[in-house]
Amino acid sequence: MTARSWIDEHDEELRRALRGLRRQSSTLESWGATLADRLSSGGRLLAAGNGGSAAEAQHLTSELVGRFLGERRPLSAICLSAETSSVTALVNDYGVAEMFARQVEAHARPGDVLVLMSTSGRSPNVLHAAQRAREVGDVTVWSLTGRGPNPLASASDDALCVDAPSTAAVQAVHLVAVHALCAALDAELALRDDRPELEPQPAPNRQIGMTA
Repeated sequence: MTARSWIDEHDEELRRALRGLRRQSSTLESWGATLADRLSSGGRLLAAGNGGSAAEAQHLTSELVGRFLGERRPLSAICLSAETSSVTALVNDYGVAEMFARQVEAHARPGDVLVLMSTSGRSPNVLHAAQRAREVGDVTVWSLTGRGPNPLASASDDALCVDAPSTAAVQAVHLVAVHALCAALDAELALRDDRPELEPQPAPNRQIGMTA
């Protein structure tokens, strides 16, 4: 296969997959509104994935701690797959299945959001992370996967499944979804900032220094 023929095939895969993503745009809008609530009230986002999905998980957290479209305050987000010393120690001491799950147990608090990325939806370490989030309690689990149904989507509170035949196409559309989620979050935060403050209510009339 030549570079040109690969690009042509990839382009067609992306076109079909992006049409499917558009049909799931309401999911991203809902996630953006939820994140605005959680991150504005002291919660954090945790994210993890393997390989290319690890890079995209880190991309997501960097957009939140930094910024996406407009200037705003930094938002709390940790990429578990980027914690190289923790990851290597956990794999060495506890095995691959615990590399994200133990970090979830350490960092997640009730009200936090855990975003897990897997093109197959079957990676054992992300599945263990989803299960551990359940054990922590009141941690919302979202997943971005390839074709559904799959085990990770089933283990999540909500999932965005990309129907594409290749890993490359799934990962490319996941990146679009990450950016769309950040845009939805920024729009929701901006909307809330634009809402007028409630007018202070006048204090009840009192006559100071007089008894009833």
